[in-house]
Amino acid sequence: MGKCVEDFTVGEIQESQAKTVTETDVVVYSWISGDFNPMHTDAEYAARSPLGQRIAHGTLGMSIVTGLSARMGDFDGTAIAALGVEDWKFLAPIFIGDTVRLRTTIQDARATSKPDRGVVTRLMELVNQDNTVVQRGVMKTMAYTRAGLETATNTHDSQEKS
Repeated sequence: MGKCVEDFTVGEIQESQAKTVTETDVVVYSWISGDFNPMHTDAEYAARSPLGQRIAHGTLGMSIVTGLSARMGDFDGTAIAALGVEDWKFLAPIFIGDTVRLRTTIQDARATSKPDRGVVTRLMELVNQDNTVVQRGVMKTMAYTRAGLETATNTHDSQEKS
């Protein structure tokens, strides 16, 4: 089970497992997104560019952030909704073959006016194998408080017994 709002500590830093960005990741993301920009899909074109090679889509990096965050398990069974992304920056390219990891820092964790839920604000930094932050931004997640999780669990259990 993941954490409730009260379980997060402002200033807490965590790092995820690493993931190597593959050519398959870039090809599949091109098909899903419909973005076939030659910087992602054409090795000859990208070789002549200032970067000298193909790069992953910036939004693929954001998707990897959400996947690495999910693998950390902090919100397993406690998340209610993603509330938004703020100040997202693409700071450096992600190349095919880069190995990235997610570093999260808790900026805020507070209950809302509804006692069953709260909002957790995290600084999300995608870091490559050279310890370069390639993307950074803030994500807010609505999650259960302990009281809210207990109520939700009891309601779910009662419905299953019916």
